[in-house]
Amino acid sequence: MAKGEGAESVSAAGLLQPSILKQEELIHSKKESKAKLSICSKVCYAIGGAPYQITGCALGFFLQIYLLDVVQMDPFYASIILFVGRAWDAVTDPLVGFFISKSSWTCFGRLMPWIVFSTPFAVISYFLIWFVPDISRGQVMWYLFFYCTFQTLVTCFHVPYSALTMFISREQSERDSATAYRMTVEVLGTVLGTAIQGQIVGKADTPCISDPPFLNPNYSSVVLEEVNITRDTGSLSDTRNAYMIAAGVIGGIYILCATVLSVGVRERQGKTTESANTIYYY
Repeated sequence: MAKGEGAESVSAAGLLQPSILKQEELIHSKKESKAKLSICSKVCYAIGGAPYQITGCALGFFLQIYLLDVVQMDPFYASIILFVGRAWDAVTDPLVGFFISKSSWTCFGRLMPWIVFSTPFAVISYFLIWFVPDISRGQVMWYLFFYCTFQTLVTCFHVPYSALTMFISREQSERDSATAYRMTVEVLGTVLGTAIQGQIVGKADTPCISDPPFLNPNYSSVVLEEVNITRDTGSLSDTRNAYMIAAGVIGGIYILCATVLSVGVRERQGKTTESANTIYYY
C-alpha cells in the first residue's frame, strides 16, 4: 500500500506541474500585455523629440542672418561664434552621456530628471541668444556664452531622450513602434521650426508701409535720406522684436513638449538596470 500511495502522489504531482506552468504563462502574458505601450504613450514620447529639431533648424537657418543683419556683427566674429558653438556641441555629447551613465536611479527614473531640470534653463538661454544686449563691447562673448550654454543644455535633454527608447518598454516591437512615432514628429519638427521663425521674422522684414504724401521729386536728397534712415531704424527694431517673439513662441513649444513627455511617459527599470547599478554610454 505504501508503494501504491507513493506512486499515486508522484503521478498527482506530475499532473499538477503542467497546470502550474500554464498558470504562470498566463500571468506572464497578462503582465506583458499590461506592459505594452498605449498609443497615447507613444505619441507623448514622440512629442518629446520636437524641441531638439525645432530649435536646431531655427538656429541653423537664421542665426547667421541674425548676427550679420540684426546684430550687425563683423562676419569674422559671427563665423567664430558659429564654429565654436558647433565644436562645443560635439564635445558635450560624450560628456553628458558619461555623466548620465554615472547617475543613480531615482523615483522619477534615471533619464527623466535630466530632461525635466534642463528644460527651463535651456529655454532661457535660447531666448537670450535672440536678444540684442545694449552693450557696445562684449557682444561676441554674450552670444558665444549663451550659444554654448544652450548647446550644453539641449544635449542634456536630447541624449537622455534618445536613450529613453530602451527604458519605455521591454518589448522590441514596442520600441520600434515608438521610434517610428518619434521619427515622424521629428520630421514635422524640422518643418515647424523653420516655418515659425520664417513667418514671424518675414512679416517684420517686409512691412507694408506706404510712402508719405508729402514726398515728391521736388524735395531735396537730404530730406529723402533722413526719411530712409528713420525707416531703417524702425524696421531694424521691428526685426529685433520679431526675433524675440519667435524665440518666445519656440521656447513655449519647448516647455510644452517637455511637459507632455515627462507626464505621458513612464521610464521603466529594465533587467539591465536591475542587475547593474550603472548604464554605459560608450
